[in-house]
Order: sequence, then structure tokens, then C-alpha cells
Amino acid sequence: MSAVRFDANLNTERPTFVTHLECGLTGERYEADTVHNLSRAGRPLLVRYDLDGVRRTLTKEALAARPLDLWRYRELLPVRRVADIVSLGEAVTPLVPLPRLSARLGGGELLVKDEGRLPTGSFKARGLVMAVSMAKAFGLPHLAMPTNGNAGAALAAYASRAGIRATVFCPADTPEVNVSEIEAQGAAVHRVNGLIDDCGKIVGQGKAEVGWFDVSTLKEPYRIEGKKTMGLELAEQLGWDLPDVIFYPTGGGTGLIGMWKAFAELEAIGFIGAKRPRMVAVQAAGCAPMVRAWEAGEEHAPRWEDAHTLASGIRVPQAVGDFLILRAVRESGGFAIAVTDDAIQAALDEAAREEGFLLCPEGAATYAAYKQALADGRVGRDERAVLFNCATGLKYPLPPVSRALDRHQPIDWASFR
Repeated sequence: MSAVRFDANLNTERPTFVTHLECGLTGERYEADTVHNLSRAGRPLLVRYDLDGVRRTLTKEALAARPLDLWRYRELLPVRRVADIVSLGEAVTPLVPLPRLSARLGGGELLVKDEGRLPTGSFKARGLVMAVSMAKAFGLPHLAMPTNGNAGAALAAYASRAGIRATVFCPADTPEVNVSEIEAQGAAVHRVNGLIDDCGKIVGQGKAEVGWFDVSTLKEPYRIEGKKTMGLELAEQLGWDLPDVIFYPTGGGTGLIGMWKAFAELEAIGFIGAKRPRMVAVQAAGCAPMVRAWEAGEEHAPRWEDAHTLASGIRVPQAVGDFLILRAVRESGGFAIAVTDDAIQAALDEAAREEGFLLCPEGAATYAAYKQALADGRVGRDERAVLFNCATGLKYPLPPVSRALDRHQPIDWASFR
């Protein structure tokens, strides 16, 4: 038997099973293979598959023989032809144990799904690789989006790879590294004196004025499909079992919604049983619309005014898919939790110094939330928990170091003992 090529998932045509799209709120059905943004109700569209067909076609054994990248799950993805796949090497991201922190806290197995290993250094690559691949399939010439940083970088990279024009709008205080990488990777990036939803309004207005296609979070159907691969990977990595609880940094919430969808699809094709993790939506205390709505028992989350947090990726005052996030949290028996910026910074420092793991601020928020939930009993001390680190910590400002040594002067060796 010949070895499997590293790019077999990108070059082998596979059967596709998309049947239609449907409104996440009303269930209204929409035609597949047609360009869509939101539904007529102004809500996200969800991609639906012939899951019986997938069940008859795809086996765990066949899947195990494929290269370890995002595209191994082609039967559960919307891109029909390999010619439309736009890839920069979306490898399966590792699960990294944090045994010292777990032992210190007296908790169960603690794992981090490290999304910083993806192209452009964040989990935004998953959603944007799918959105841009579908844009290529549809022949869309110009894409636009608002961003807090990482999504814009992913759009820029994949749009350039596909030969598609991209325009990005970001808050004026977006980290410089994000703004620079967006521009360096070929998109036109504009700073805006406002928050991400203010940037989104500009994108919406430009849709009519300029004619670009809006790839904002949940305003097109395919970023969810890319993000759901986090759930597909997680299940496969854990031997088709699922953890007891997942802590997910939640701004727009695409990944949380996508994973919940992935688990339902995996059960439908017979890869997992009915067990589900409790889904925990983690937000910052300075921007916690989902936490407020969850605590109030509401289905929708009104805009959070004066949003502020050092974890800029979760500084999203209002999400168009709020009801889908809250639905997943409630159906799973999970909860929404807010952590302070001080707790986020402390968690980041602790993980770096104790485990050598440099979390991004949003990932650190999940560790802070885990500590809080373990202490108040919402997570049991024998439960397996997975934290999502959504980007490499190297993208964010690090503390300055002033310690220096003059090689021409006597060295105080005692200071090293």
C-alpha cells in the first residue's frame, strides 16, 4: 500500500452532502450553492447535510487514514470541489495538558486546545478558510469585514491566497501587530474610532455603496462550518469521547455554535453517542452581554455599552447569533461566566510561568474562568475540562525586560545561585 500524500485531502475529490441552508431562528429553508448573507429574519443561516448519506459513506477507519488537517472532514464541509479549496496548511491543533496547574488547583484533567498553531496564528483561520473557499466557489471578487484583529488577519491571508480583494475595518486601538499583519498580507485595513460593531455598520453600508460581500461573524453561513472543525477534531483526538466541560472565549460565538452543531452531526453519523460537554461561554467583566442574558434567562443579549477589556478578541458588544450561543449553553447544561481583566492577566502569567504555555488574553480568560468555576463548584474536581486558546500569545504585548549584563565589568556570580 502506497503512503498517503501530505496533501491528499486537498487533491482528492470526495462525495459532498450539503442539502440546503436554514435560518437558525425560524427554520426557513434556503437553497444551497447560492450566495447568501443573513436569512430574511435577519439571523444566521446554518448549513444542513444529508447525514444519513454521510453515515453510509464515511467510516472512522477511512478518516484515520487521511492526513491530519482540517480538510480531512470533507464530507461534513460545504466546499464541493477541490479546485475551490483555499489552504495555507490548516493542521489539526494539539491538545496540551496542564498537569501542574491542575494538581495545584486540585482539579481533574485539564487540557488546552491550542489554536495558535493554525495559519495566521489563531482559530479565525478555521472560519475564514471556509468562507473564502466558498467565496472562490461563488466567484465573489471583493470581501469585507470588521475585526478586532485576528479575523482580519485570516481574511487578508486567505483572500490573497485566493486572488480576492479584501477590505478590513478595525477599532482604532486594535493591537499594532494585527493591523500590520492585515496590511502585510494584502488587505486594505482602516482604523475606525469606535468598537467592532461600529466597524460592522460601515461594512453593512458599503455593501450597497461598493458592492463587496460581507463576511462578518455569522453574517454568512460558512465561518460556522470552518469553526465546527474544532469540535470534530476534539472528539477524534479524545477517541470519539467528549470532555465533561468546554470553556470557550465568547465574542461573536461562532466556534461555540459550530462545536455544538458538530457534536449533533457526529452523533447523527454514529461516531459518538448522546454524551455532551457542558458548554461554558467565557466573557470579560467589561463586556459580558451573554453572561447578563444567561443570568436573566433571556434569549437575546442587548448591546453592552462602554465595552472594555484587555482581551480585545472578546470585546464584542452585541452578537447577531446571541440566541444560538445561549441555546447551546442552556441545552448543554452549561453556563456563561465573566472574569475581570486582573484575573485574566494573573491567569496568563500563571500558565506561562508554571507550564511554559503562553496563552493569549482570551485563552487566559478561559483558565481564569475554570479556576473560578472549580472554586465555586460548577466544575467538579474529577471532571475533564478543555480550554480553548484561540491565538498564539506571541501576537500580544509582552512585559518589558530590563535585566542586563555588562560583559566588561566583574560578574556577581552569587546573584545566579
